[in-house]
Parts: sequence; structure tokens; C-alpha cells
Amino acid sequence: MSDFGSQLHQVSLERGRLCVGIDPHPGLLDAWGLERSAAGLGEFTRICVEAFAGTVALVKPQVAFFEAYGAAGYAVLEEAIAALRAAGTLVVADAKRGDIGSTMAAYADAWLRPGSPLEVDALTVSPYLGFGSLAPALDYAEQGKGLFVLAATSNPEGASIQRAQKDQDLSVAQHIVDEAAACNASRRSSGAAGNVGVVVGATLDRAPDLSALNGPILMPGVGAQGAAQEDVDKLAKQMTHLAFPNVSRGVLQAGPSVKALETAVSELAAQFPGIPS
Repeated sequence: MSDFGSQLHQVSLERGRLCVGIDPHPGLLDAWGLERSAAGLGEFTRICVEAFAGTVALVKPQVAFFEAYGAAGYAVLEEAIAALRAAGTLVVADAKRGDIGSTMAAYADAWLRPGSPLEVDALTVSPYLGFGSLAPALDYAEQGKGLFVLAATSNPEGASIQRAQKDQDLSVAQHIVDEAAACNASRRSSGAAGNVGVVVGATLDRAPDLSALNGPILMPGVGAQGAAQEDVDKLAKQMTHLAFPNVSRGVLQAGPSVKALETAVSELAAQFPGIPS
């Protein structure tokens, strides 16, 4: 299993640092002239895969919109993940899994175990049952899979927990970043990026100190939510080379034309070129 962090940085040098979401929101299905059904979901996803496979650094399906259609939705998601990865595109499942013990182990196996029907390259996870509760997923990161741990999210409700002080001068969000950095520390001596990344909203007015992370930063909020290149640069600072802005609606609103989606991706990716470490 190759290391996700190194793979992601390498592919960003070729395709830019853009992460594109596949978010089959009911409103987008309507806008694309598709039914709010498993069939409509399948067509939406097929178009996205055709447009994004092999063209961007990272693709992020939002799992909730597939779950809404039950087993049929998961079948569409499985096919999309397999097609994207077969085309050499890294996939992060935006599932935000977080639990304890055997339940967290089952989540980790479902999404990160090689050969699983839902196997992806990386997974978003929630540490708010304690960072240590992520141990089963962290074990897969040690073997080369990627994680994006929610640290400083852009939703207004998040600040009440994430900016709370864990200790004097240490916020909860900073604690999470520091724990992720500790997981990546062993790779720093070799110059390789670690596999444990964090999620930091690009619309925030300030971010935790990311300088020691040595892992990828997923930054949602670019495009329709208002953040731009300068916001990513301001928040990531010297870690910009590992900052991956996530755009969903800003690209998907160009559909359903595959060519229009490809053009939207190309224009946005040019704003976030790969940066050597």
C-alpha cells in the first residue's frame, strides 16, 4: 500500500491541488434535469466520474447523498469509487465517521481495508469522542491509507467546541492538529508527507497553527461558499503546498455537460497549482 500523503502531493504537482466534490444534492439533480431517484443519482455520478477521473488530484464523494437512496445508492457509490481509482484518481470518502471500539474498527474496515467494496484512499473522520478513539483508522494510516480529521470546520456551530480551551493557550482544534502532527512525525525525517491530514475551513478568519502538521489539509469552502485562493494561502501559510481546497457547488453548477465540468475544473485548478515541498 503506497503512502497516501506522498501520493497526494506528487499528483498535485501534475494536476494542481484541487479537490472536487461529488455532491448529488436533490437541488442539483433538479438543475441537471435528473430524477430524484437511484437512476438519477447514477446518471449524475456517471457524468461526474467521466469529467473528473484522471484530471484532478482528489475527488470527494459526499456519502450522505448516496446513503439517502439506501442499497441502490451505495451500489452507485461503489461503482464510482472503483472507476475513479481505476483511472488513477485518489478518492476521499466524506463520511465523517467517528465512534469507539469495535464500531470504529468496523467503520475503518469498511472504508480503508484493501479489497473492501467501499475501499477508498482516504476517509474523513471525527475526533470528538477523543482523538484516541480513531485508533483503528489510524492503524490503516500507518499502513498507507489517508485520514482527514475534523479540526477547525467552517460551520458556525463548530466554534463553540473547536475554539474552546483544552488547556491554557491550547484550543481543542489545536490539540487535534497537534495529535495529527505527532502521527506524521516519523515521516518528517525522510521528507515525505504524512498520511494523517486535517480539515480546516477555508472561510475561517483564523486557523490553528499547521506548521508542524506535515500532512495534507482539506479546505472546504472555496467557490460558492465565498473563500478564494488568498484565503487558502492566508490560513495554510507555509503549509500551502499541502493545502487542498475543496470545491463542490462551484464546479457542479456547470453541469450536466461533461465538457463544461471539465472546463470549470481546469479553470479552478489553475488557481491552485502544485507546489514542491
